[in-house]
Amino acid sequence: MVRKRKSPLPGPTDRRIDALLALLTENGTIVISGAKIAKEIGVKRQTVWQWIQTLRAAGVQVKGHPRTGYHIEQTPDVLAPQLLSRRLHGTPFAKRIFHFFKTDSTNSVAIRLSEAGEAHGTVVVAEQQTAGRGRSGRSWISEKSSGIYATILLRPSISPMLAPALTIVAGLAARDAIAEESGLQPDIRWPNDILLNGKKVCGILTEMQAEPDRMHFAVVGIGINVNQAKMHAELAAIGTSLRIETGRFHSRLELLARLLRHLDRYYNQFIAEGAAPILRRFAEVSSYFEGKRVRITTAAETFEGTTAGLESMGILRVIRDDGKTEAILSGTVAEAE
Repeated sequence: MVRKRKSPLPGPTDRRIDALLALLTENGTIVISGAKIAKEIGVKRQTVWQWIQTLRAAGVQVKGHPRTGYHIEQTPDVLAPQLLSRRLHGTPFAKRIFHFFKTDSTNSVAIRLSEAGEAHGTVVVAEQQTAGRGRSGRSWISEKSSGIYATILLRPSISPMLAPALTIVAGLAARDAIAEESGLQPDIRWPNDILLNGKKVCGILTEMQAEPDRMHFAVVGIGINVNQAKMHAELAAIGTSLRIETGRFHSRLELLARLLRHLDRYYNQFIAEGAAPILRRFAEVSSYFEGKRVRITTAAETFEGTTAGLESMGILRVIRDDGKTEAILSGTVAEAE
């Protein structure tokens, strides 16, 4: 007999834990009895106690009162589906949100859900990733409950040739959300690295399944460094967080809601009007659009040149130092010294 291998990671957060968190948050100043909580969310009282421990382990400050009940001491900054959904009313992202306290990679989960038929607009969020990844095979360090680790499933009826523009759509949404939350003016390094004071605060990884003439789905993974007090030693010279740049904490829940609302707006504009308005917006907010000295690293070579705008589908043009113009479909872009 073949034994089914047990997954080393837990599945998505139980919807009733999500309901428990929403109930405590909505009644933040009230002590609610264990019996009432159990009745409201449909579990036994002992289960309530167990799940309170789960929330505490996730950093939610729940105070227990002997023979009385529980109340939340401080509004939690957990990316809980019910709390997030209420901020996304009217968008496709409000309907299907999968939350994990820990998972390997939100992109990997979203790909599995996509292959199983999940709908356009499905969102996967995690408090912690054990194998988060970025572009070019790099890993994304996902400190527990300090950043945003989210993936959005999209099913656009477009040619795969337009995938670079779809990536820019996500970058613009993240850029605008960070600008509103921080009060700073982020830069975008093509195609979608968001920079604050020259250091990376957000990265985006778009993966897709497609045929030559149509896209089956795209998953857009977004990682934002939000409340990290300091960056890992190997990233300190090139990475930063909103907290480091502003000197204060930020609500991950509000930031993610801002991001998804902007994504809904830019995505709808892209589908209705094509890539042109998206590329014009990129030109307005990215110093890398034109006239920037850059070093390009592709699978074949590394060279330096000057950026010269985008092709109609979002591909970067770079004029080499010998005068030859290159169209960069993929590769690493860095500011040249």
